[in-house]
Amino acid sequence: MISRQSNEVNDDFLLLGEELKERGYEVVYLCRTLDGGVNSTFLTKVFYGFHLFTQMYHLSTSEICVLDTYCLTVSVLKHRKNLKVFQIWHSIGTLKQFGWQILERAEGSNPEIAKTMKMHENYDVVYCAGEAYKEVLAEGFNMSPQKFRICTLPRIDLLFDKVYQEKLKGDIYEKYPELKNKPCVVYAPTFRKDESQFDKYFNELVEAFDFDKYNLVVKLHPLSKVIVDNTKVIFDRRFSTFQMLSIADKFISDYSCVVYEAGVKGIPLYFYCYDLESYKDVRSLTINYDELPGFKSTDAKELVENLERPYDYDYLKSYINKYIENTEDCAKKMAEDIINYEV
Repeated sequence: MISRQSNEVNDDFLLLGEELKERGYEVVYLCRTLDGGVNSTFLTKVFYGFHLFTQMYHLSTSEICVLDTYCLTVSVLKHRKNLKVFQIWHSIGTLKQFGWQILERAEGSNPEIAKTMKMHENYDVVYCAGEAYKEVLAEGFNMSPQKFRICTLPRIDLLFDKVYQEKLKGDIYEKYPELKNKPCVVYAPTFRKDESQFDKYFNELVEAFDFDKYNLVVKLHPLSKVIVDNTKVIFDRRFSTFQMLSIADKFISDYSCVVYEAGVKGIPLYFYCYDLESYKDVRSLTINYDELPGFKSTDAKELVENLERPYDYDYLKSYINKYIENTEDCAKKMAEDIINYEV
């Protein structure tokens, strides 16, 4: 299992790996980021180069390879015919364009580099959670829809694991006991390469927020360089956004696909889309933004006022079900599909 998302093994890999181990497979996790990317230091690139050789060794001795992002050694190199490569991707739903959809855009890749690096080639299967998501993924991967199979990411199992959820709540409350005192609103904006406008609009949200009634937890993307210096909010870097869903009563985002996990859990969604029109230019969206299940506003005061209005839970459920077709035994079903798949 290979990932560039984090230096730690993520929940999807752990859950899927356990299911594969129970079926007699030896599982090797190779999770490492290239900090700084193309702008990383020479020494960082050297160490990452050694990691690529480790990837190559295991690719040459394995029957199955599972990815959750682009992998250089998988896409560029030629592999044995009996190696099956499964791309499970790290996003469970669709909001913004990616990959081949955004070449030459401000947040996209250079087309020549994408071609040279053979971006998203050599996959036997790409998993997606629902038919409604398939076409978007196919465009982003520049692949035939025939290679896509419906299978929900394993981490969805954790949303319904009572033991896991109670343990997680206990850990969060131990770190932040003040969260027990009133309902919690989690704010998780998407990552932007240009974060110069964030402070302005975040401060407007803080000024409009009702701290007498709610706690506000800020969860920035792991790649974000923004530092939140405000004693009124809880700026957390210890727990993931996904983990914070265990204590969230309401969830605010803009273009982050974590809203799908929140929606699966039945948490009301709100969208603070202060840069919606400009974001469409630098990244572009894959859905009709107006159809998202929840209140949307470019104005912080209006958004906060909407926190008090009645919420349409039926529409939330129907929308989420459109993109995520299964929420039960996800890790088990994916493991069995991987093992039984024939090229």
